[in-house]
Amino acid sequence: MVEPLYIFLFAGIVSMSAALSAGALNKLPLEQKPGFMHKPNGQVTVVMAGNLGAITLLGAMAFGFLKLQWWIPLSCMFITFPVMHLLIFQRLLGDLKNLFLMLPLVVVAAVALYYYW
Repeated sequence: MVEPLYIFLFAGIVSMSAALSAGALNKLPLEQKPGFMHKPNGQVTVVMAGNLGAITLLGAMAFGFLKLQWWIPLSCMFITFPVMHLLIFQRLLGDLKNLFLMLPLVVVAAVALYYYW
């Protein structure tokens, strides 16, 4: 059996990172947005990826509050997950690459949350 802490940390980090990257891409001025976001479907894809990350983050938080002590998910939500995204993923990959890397991981995290719930 996989430890619930590992599932929670994996699901929380990848989902918050995807949601924050999608939000950062949406806030860019029109001239700084990547080429595919100038088309309506590109913009919708980024918004839907951010929504999927946010919904998976809610599931990870519910899983964490259910399986772990209350202070672990609470502190991870406001300290660990954003710091990991800002200091590691955003600096190494940038928002666009990070979003496309994290999106399949978010789907894996959602399946893992469902399976181990």
